Amino acid sequence: MIHRFITILAVISAAVFSAHSADPTLTTWSWQQCQGSFMPYVPPAAPVVIPDSLKVVMINHVGRHGARFPSSSKSCTKLRKALTEARDKGTLTAEGRRLLAITDLVIARAEGRWGALDSLGQAEQRGIAARMLRRSPYMFHDSHVNAISSYSPRCIMSMDEFTHQLARLDNRQEIYTSSGRQNSRLVRFFDLSPEFTEFTESSSLATVEEAYTSATIPLSPLKKIVGSYLSDNPEEAAKVVTAEWAVLTGLGAMGISVDGTRYFTPEEMNRLWSIANLKHYLKRAASTLSTIPADIASPLLQDLIDSFDAFIADSTKVDPVQLRFGHAETLMPLLSLMRLRGCYYLTTYFDTVGKHWCDFDIVPMAANLQMLLLRSESGHLYLLTLLNEKPMPLIPNDNSVFIPWSRAREYLNRCLPLTY
Repeated sequence: MIHRFITILAVISAAVFSAHSADPTLTTWSWQQCQGSFMPYVPPAAPVVIPDSLKVVMINHVGRHGARFPSSSKSCTKLRKALTEARDKGTLTAEGRRLLAITDLVIARAEGRWGALDSLGQAEQRGIAARMLRRSPYMFHDSHVNAISSYSPRCIMSMDEFTHQLARLDNRQEIYTSSGRQNSRLVRFFDLSPEFTEFTESSSLATVEEAYTSATIPLSPLKKIVGSYLSDNPEEAAKVVTAEWAVLTGLGAMGISVDGTRYFTPEEMNRLWSIANLKHYLKRAASTLSTIPADIASPLLQDLIDSFDAFIADSTKVDPVQLRFGHAETLMPLLSLMRLRGCYYLTTYFDTVGKHWCDFDIVPMAANLQMLLLRSESGHLYLLTLLNEKPMPLIPNDNSVFIPWSRAREYLNRCLPLTY
């Protein structure tokens, strides 16, 4: 088995600890942005403008499920235990009592629905579907839509909400949907790679994550909620701060509004966000530790290329609208493999990642990649790439968004690893 791990401990140490004393790499993202991959979807400010001389002839869409309830009760349980123990010891603050009430509310609302798509997530998918149809209504009228999803219920429901909205807006279309493990090769490939599993369990990854977390995590937020409780136990305090962060940043995705600045200073929340962001980056994108997290998306990228090729060869045999519903873990590797701007960043200085690779820009709830094949009046084919419904230059160092298909195809094929 070929390993592409860089495990030079001197480099890792320098990467983790460089310039922390002066904090030149500390970000100043807002509370909304610091919700990271839990951040609810922000619709585009303006519709995509396609010149009249170009007509959409095929759509390839890869989407993440919409906003959801917390995936499990683990963080809530951990935080609630600390808060109730502080209450029993008489150190719980007024903000701590408020946070305990919020935690109880989350547990009550999510009971029996942990990880499920919520009403906000449903609305996100309907909105994306509506904008897609209204941009090119002729693509759906008397046409065919093929949609697949992973076996995850929140992905299936995202697909159902999306396709149901398409049908509501125009019922003159045939929609075929499929969900289950037969689709894992395209939307849950991260479950199928022994090399990827080995990397996620490797000491090289653990060394970087643990060192960065230890050097970065602030314990000061705890004093605001539990007073002196856990002041003599920094290891446990770090676990509780992590749980507090997970609970509070997940509230927006389940429709509960909270001002995170009540619990964290701007520096504290940016440090906590950077820890979660770095973990996403290292596990789900190409890095100097390994390219495997991106390479595993090769079957999906190949499928996107092949579907365009098949449509161009004979449009009567290929559904012109192809929808795929997966996870953040589906999109992050794919976008990194494609080297899309803001989605691909290589460095040995991991404390700079938060300035160049931001999960809230890449995979908010309901994140999506749309690739539109367009035909000009003269018959030439072009590709327009949209990330979260915003035009995105496909080729590095080139700001063009309308790329001749032949050039786009050549570039996308070059993104595939030689071993694939």
